[in-house]
Amino acid sequence: QVQLVESGGGLVPPGGSLRLSCVGSGIRLNSYDMGWYRQAPGKQRELVAAVTNGGIKTYADSVKGRFTISRDNAKNTVYLQMNSLKPEDTAVYYCQARRLSAYWGQGTQVTVSS
Repeated sequence: QVQLVESGGGLVPPGGSLRLSCVGSGIRLNSYDMGWYRQAPGKQRELVAAVTNGGIKTYADSVKGRFTISRDNAKNTVYLQMNSLKPEDTAVYYCQARRLSAYWGQGTQVTVSS
């Protein structure tokens, strides 16, 4: 059974940092393209950052220079380091593993507020 489990969300003031983790079980993440998505209330889910199984990274314009996606293949984990957080980054963040099919985690809430 494939599972992706996100963690690391929470409440942080503007300008703060968080690191999200996505751990895979029943799946080897290093053979998948991985992505972090987010969905704010009343908005569509959007791609924030992605890394291919070959290591090519892409970012949404809104997070370039602030967020970094990375892999730790030994830990079967993908991370999203988020710095200089803004209130508009508030959302539920999801990780996705995609190859022929896509798997999703359950999401972790990130709230940026003073």
